[in-house]
Amino acid sequence: MKTPSAFRPTGGVDQTPLLENRALVENVNRRMMLRGSLSLGALSMLTGCTVSDNSSVQSALQAVSGWNDRVQAFLFDQNRLAPTYSVAEVVKPPRFNAFYGPEDIKPVDGARWRLELAGLIKDRRSLTLEDIYAMPEEEVIIRHICVEGWDYIGQWSGVPLRVFLEKVEADVTAKYVAFLCADGYWGSIDMPTALHPQTLLATKYAREIVPDPFGYPLRLRTATKLGFKNPKWITSIEVTNEYRGGYWEDKGFNWFSGI
Repeated sequence: MKTPSAFRPTGGVDQTPLLENRALVENVNRRMMLRGSLSLGALSMLTGCTVSDNSSVQSALQAVSGWNDRVQAFLFDQNRLAPTYSVAEVVKPPRFNAFYGPEDIKPVDGARWRLELAGLIKDRRSLTLEDIYAMPEEEVIIRHICVEGWDYIGQWSGVPLRVFLEKVEADVTAKYVAFLCADGYWGSIDMPTALHPQTLLATKYAREIVPDPFGYPLRLRTATKLGFKNPKWITSIEVTNEYRGGYWEDKGFNWFSGI
């Protein structure tokens, strides 16, 4: 495997801290917060220590990533729509992505599935799939962009998350909406993204029920976030002011990860 530029040996200096914090370094490079590769000299200047000091490197990288989150959140326009596309451009089926292979998927029984609600929501009754299908439905044809570098155009239908939150009387002034999933995945998004007109709780793809391995019966579909910010097989939604992180974010990836 080719060694990424950020991890190429430089002057015989110990690269172990960079390798151990690879996710954070790649995230900083990917988001172009430091143009080109992240040099050992730059890290030394950021941390005030040698790069062999792993805790200082970790702290510096996390600080840059956190600053990146704040900048993206500041620039985010809740009313600005992402580009949309034609039905002719839709990829069928959608591309699978998860933290495991499709052979490891455990299908969800839609008849027994329930959506649990928690946190700053007045009506916290669990919902059935029929309850979700009865809610207003909208469709978006948008581009899915994966942090790994690939993308595709998808046609998604479902209840707008804003409409859903209003129906269950959620506190939309709260900071976060968090998700738990049947496959053990978890994640969270900022409230402005949750209220964005193109953010859906999707139940259909190309006007047919979302099949496995793509997240049946319910998944998040945002037009303004990277792919890993769109959890599948959702079983719980929480509205909260407490930061909940996410599966990949807790491993060092940028939390906001949006436009």
